[in-house]
Amino acid sequence: MAPRAKKQPLSYDKKKRKEAITPIEYSSFQRAYDYFNETLFNGLLPNVLITLQRKAGSGGYFSPKRFTGRIEKTDVHEVALNPDGFVGRTDEWICSVLGHEMCHVCQQVHGKPSPGRYHNKEWAQLMKQIGLQPSSTGQVGGKETGQRMSHYVVPDGTFALAYAKLAATGFQLRWQSAARSVRDGAKRDSKTKFSCPACGLNAWAKLDARLMCKACLADMVPEVTLSYDRAAEAA
Repeated sequence: MAPRAKKQPLSYDKKKRKEAITPIEYSSFQRAYDYFNETLFNGLLPNVLITLQRKAGSGGYFSPKRFTGRIEKTDVHEVALNPDGFVGRTDEWICSVLGHEMCHVCQQVHGKPSPGRYHNKEWAQLMKQIGLQPSSTGQVGGKETGQRMSHYVVPDGTFALAYAKLAATGFQLRWQSAARSVRDGAKRDSKTKFSCPACGLNAWAKLDARLMCKACLADMVPEVTLSYDRAAEAA
């Protein structure tokens, strides 16, 4: 009798499942979405499909009814985050991008979004209600509405306090784009301008540096101003 072939472990067995990267990282974003939905949006947002997408010039986007069911005949919205925009940023900032897109979800379901990628006053008001200040430049003084918009986290605001509670539970994001050019072919070793979103103080360092303004106790933002689009179709 021929010896039995050694049974190969399946990719979905318990040991492999614990080591799998995809469900761990995506479950972190789902956990953050569920948490902010309850704490910042009173649980009023629907489930969405969260994806990681590299889209030049954009830190993330919301696209309504981007996916349709293969089994259930239903549509679902997409919230995409760009891992190139994670480089040199804190987990709080990455989660704030998720919050930015969640305001688009809220407006899509409960409000009146403008056509295309325009970020209107209703969206800006939603952002401010959850402690994110809309800004066309990502810094203090930027326009609150427009086609391509960024934001900054209001110090000690609603979002900042909510994130602090999430972080206190051990929440962490583990992955970002590998070390390479993330802006117009610029090299990793080139100097990038950082600015304090509160007082406008400037400093220059490598793109993946983490700088803080001691006067304002605020994270300094690299001058890689990524927009956060409402609709991928308009790209």
